This record gives sequence, C-alpha cells and structure tokens, in this order.
Amino acid sequence: MSTHRFYLPPERWPAETPQLESSDAHHCADVLRLEAGDMVVVFDGLGRVAEAELLAVHRKQCLLRLGDAHTSPPLQCSITLAQAIPKGKNMDLVIQKAVELGASAVIPLLSERTVVRLEDATDAARKQERWQSIAIEACKQCGRNLVPRVALPSSVEGFLKGLPSEEFLLLASLQPDALPIKEALALHAASCGSSPQRVTVLVGPEGDFTPEEIARLKKAGAISVTLGPTILRAETAALYCLSVLGHELF
Repeated sequence: MSTHRFYLPPERWPAETPQLESSDAHHCADVLRLEAGDMVVVFDGLGRVAEAELLAVHRKQCLLRLGDAHTSPPLQCSITLAQAIPKGKNMDLVIQKAVELGASAVIPLLSERTVVRLEDATDAARKQERWQSIAIEACKQCGRNLVPRVALPSSVEGFLKGLPSEEFLLLASLQPDALPIKEALALHAASCGSSPQRVTVLVGPEGDFTPEEIARLKKAGAISVTLGPTILRAETAALYCLSVLGHELF
C-alpha cells in the first residue's frame, strides 16, 4: 500500500472521479512528483480509508479512481483533551501530538488565567479552522483515519454546560489531594464495574485554573490527578495525560 496519504472529505467520495483539494494537489504534483497511474491512500476523517489511483495530476487538480474502502475500528475509549490555550504556537503542538496519542477530541479552553484572548466570534472560528487543519495534517502523517474534532474555544463555564452526563472527568492538578491517574481509573472501575468509555482530561494554563474554576469542576465530578513530582508546562502536561490514559485505556 502507498505511504502517501491524503484527506478526501466525506462529501467527495460519491463523485464519479473525486479530486483532491488544491493544497493536496500541489503537494502531489510539485512536491512528491507523482504521476498518473501512481497509487495513494485517501481517508475521509470518519474512519473510511481506501487506495486510489491517480488519473490525472496537476498542481491545482488531481483526479482519483477509488478502490475498495474499509473502515477503521474506533478506539476502545474516547478521550477528550480540554486544554487551556497556551501562549504562542504551543497549541499547534498540542493539537498535533493529541492526534498522534489518540485523542478523540480537543476542546480549547479560555480560562480566567489564559493569556491568549480572542477578539470576537470570527477570530474564534478562524482559530478553530486552523487547529482542525493541523489535526487533519497530523492524521496524514501518523496514519489515523479518524480525525479528532477540534471544538470552538470555550470558557470553563461553557465547557461544563456542554458536558455529556456520562463523561468521566479528570483534572490535572497541583493540589495535595490529587491522585495518580491509575488510581483515579481504578476508582471508576470499582464503582462502575468497568473502565470508562468516555474520559475528558482538563489541563489548565501555566498558572493553573483559579480556585473558583477548580471548585466548579470538582462540583461537576472532576477528580484531581497528579502528574508527578515536578511542575510541567501546560503542553507537557497535556502529552503526559494523554500518554498515560492511552496506556491504561487503549
């Protein structure tokens, strides 16, 4: 199977001769120097994947003939990362690595101590679109066929309003009562008889969530978890949490 992977949105699969998006067509023609007759892999972000033959290769348009498709099975547990947006371009790194580590969704948070601020709804939508594109690019690289959903940036209060009732909440914390992640999962297994099917882990900004935010999250059922004896940067904390959860739940 070809190692060159491209994203083909679901709505393009029914077409008689589907075509790659312009940026992928440019990559195909000008960077990879592929030609008509070469084989590539396409995925739709929902789990469907297929080999495809390139029928025509131009920098603005690449036409495809799709082969038989199959669907990748979902992961055993849906893990969502709710991440307070870090400074600079560190959120780009968080999105990329969250994809590689198996996150099903990423929710950017605007906590009270988050340095990054958004100008308006248009600015929020623009950032979401950029981060979703980064998630797609990461899937191309790492071989995932299910693209994690990147939500619109949300306040902690807004996050809690949209929280599913069955979600198991973990809060990365510096508090002295915080449990190791493995112990928190064991508590769930003891009370429910099984490992959780849906987990959201919250990671605060460099200065952590405010006491008021922590109180609201705990009232919603969040369990404080420790990330070890050292104080981690926000982006490192996110990767730590996803790595441990993936080890325990996948």
